[in-house]
Amino acid sequence: MIVNKAAIKSLASLLFLSILLMYASCSRTAGEMANSDGRMNIVTTTGMIEDIVKNIVQDSADVISLMGPGVDPHLYKATQGDLKRLKDASLIFYNGLHLEGKLGDIFKNLGKIKLVMAVSDDIPRERLINNTTMGGQYDPHIWFDVSLWKEAATYVSQSLIKNDSINGPYYAQNTATYLLKLDSLHAYVKQKITEIPQDQRIMVTAHDAFEYFGQAYNIRVEALQGISTMSEFGSRDVVDLVNFITEKKIKAVFVESSVPEKYIRSVVEGCRKKGHEVIIGGTLYSDAMGNKGTPAGSYIGMVRTNVNTIVNALK
Repeated sequence: MIVNKAAIKSLASLLFLSILLMYASCSRTAGEMANSDGRMNIVTTTGMIEDIVKNIVQDSADVISLMGPGVDPHLYKATQGDLKRLKDASLIFYNGLHLEGKLGDIFKNLGKIKLVMAVSDDIPRERLINNTTMGGQYDPHIWFDVSLWKEAATYVSQSLIKNDSINGPYYAQNTATYLLKLDSLHAYVKQKITEIPQDQRIMVTAHDAFEYFGQAYNIRVEALQGISTMSEFGSRDVVDLVNFITEKKIKAVFVESSVPEKYIRSVVEGCRKKGHEVIIGGTLYSDAMGNKGTPAGSYIGMVRTNVNTIVNALK
């Protein structure tokens, strides 16, 4: 008899979640789920969302992110520790738009007993990029258009104020300060990209995470993989991208912190064989931020780091 270990592990996780849900429904409501000192316990999926929440609540609540630096949310699977954190949370914020594809069922089940919110829910659908290559699925990488991420931050703030009205004025004040910082960041990115000559404004990356960035800041984006790192690519994709880079005489391409370098390095080698030297222009933070305490360890720092890397390599 053949034992499918992956299936057993998945079944065990689902069983563990079911037990947690049953326990939670019999013990505490979502509004009662707080630490012993009365502070809210907020869980987010990505570091970018954690950064929004922390800027709003400051030190008035406990905030953690399930996914740290270098973690690919497209492929992320919840651990039993994650399930415990989610069960204990007062509020859960996730990106939505299928970014956390493998956590979808967990959020659906948890939503029956507690507040589980996608930060993309309040963004008008007409402002989202509909990717026809992914069956009409919306591109989830909304944080790369700072004006869209400002919408997400506003939605998070409204949700926090609604569910913690005692701290509402404090959250509102912190939100106003943060939104002004995002306005400044949006202006900075627009200005910085203009330093790249118009005919050189082409950035090539490992996977298609930067379409919102390209659309918002007037730079063409090409990638080896689609909007999800779960999508496959073949030799034909490599050949097509090599031909494109060679034809356009692009001088730099970029690797990503959450995607293996080998994929884009195969493109660099292909260009070299065709007589065109293209360099790795640097590492971009795409689906995860940098380590805490580093310039890329905050959302604003991550965006500025990416933009400086792109401009320095292409101008």
